[in-house]
Amino acid sequence: MMILTAYLLDQLLGDPEHWPHPVRFIGKMITMLEKILYPGKKSSNKELFFRGLLLMVLVLMGTALLVIAFQELFESLHWTMNLIFSIYLAYTTIAVKNLHQVSTQIYDYLAGEDLESARQALSMIVGRETTNLDESEISRAVIETVAENFSDGVVAPLFYLFLGGPLLAILYKAINTMDSMIGYKNQRYLYFGRSAARLDDLANMIPARISALLLVAAAPVSGLNWKQAWKIMLRDRQQHRSPNAGYPESAVAGALETRLGGDNMYFGKRVSKPSMGDAQNPIEREMILKTTRLMRTASLMFVITMVTCLFWIGGFTWGTAVIF
Repeated sequence: MMILTAYLLDQLLGDPEHWPHPVRFIGKMITMLEKILYPGKKSSNKELFFRGLLLMVLVLMGTALLVIAFQELFESLHWTMNLIFSIYLAYTTIAVKNLHQVSTQIYDYLAGEDLESARQALSMIVGRETTNLDESEISRAVIETVAENFSDGVVAPLFYLFLGGPLLAILYKAINTMDSMIGYKNQRYLYFGRSAARLDDLANMIPARISALLLVAAAPVSGLNWKQAWKIMLRDRQQHRSPNAGYPESAVAGALETRLGGDNMYFGKRVSKPSMGDAQNPIEREMILKTTRLMRTASLMFVITMVTCLFWIGGFTWGTAVIF
């Protein structure tokens, strides 16, 4: 029941800004280790890579040791305290409500013709430059971010909760946080963050594909085009530079019957991303709401599926024990 409880807590509470959060602590750990391990400008690419690899190992080891230490401490006090702690950890890995709140806030700014506030809010959740984006470009950025983060912030944590409980889910969040902080392909991080970026690609390989299937399955329930979602996902899933992000993004593009991708500005440079989907409909702000509805429907379907599997596995295990 931990997965269901964690999901319901996320739906109820979201991500209160001032509450203690493991990912914020992990981010501070990464920043501290980067200051210690990042070498001078004259360092070789090989040294940059191995120092980045060391940072990755230390972050994962530190995260695992802290979680295990707290679990042992709370277990020694009372098993219910460890259960509460584990449920809290699990809850902090899921970001359904947060994704919904941020995206709908940007939609509200756009509906009120407050482009400046929409750009500012968008800058908090994307890496691209937002200063000169128009309404259509802001809407596209939100849709792409919700699609990609559906995999990273919803399906992957739930997947690892299912496989290994809160510890594995928190380790996944550590991997994902490292990628978001040092996984860029720029001069500073191209080699230093390479190991973290590669591990993130590996960790998201299965969840990204599950995400695409969930989005296709949720499309008809959300009033969107599941046939087009399936068609575009199969056709364009490998168009994205990321080996994983193209799966959910192409499925969303198909469900909305629109085209995602295109030019974005990163660190003052224009980056052209391959397009996904067919431009049957122009991108408009209403698609933000459609995307968030699709994301929430797909996440609920995944939780129901996992809880059903856990009940089935539990029933099978109990029946086997009785028979033998």
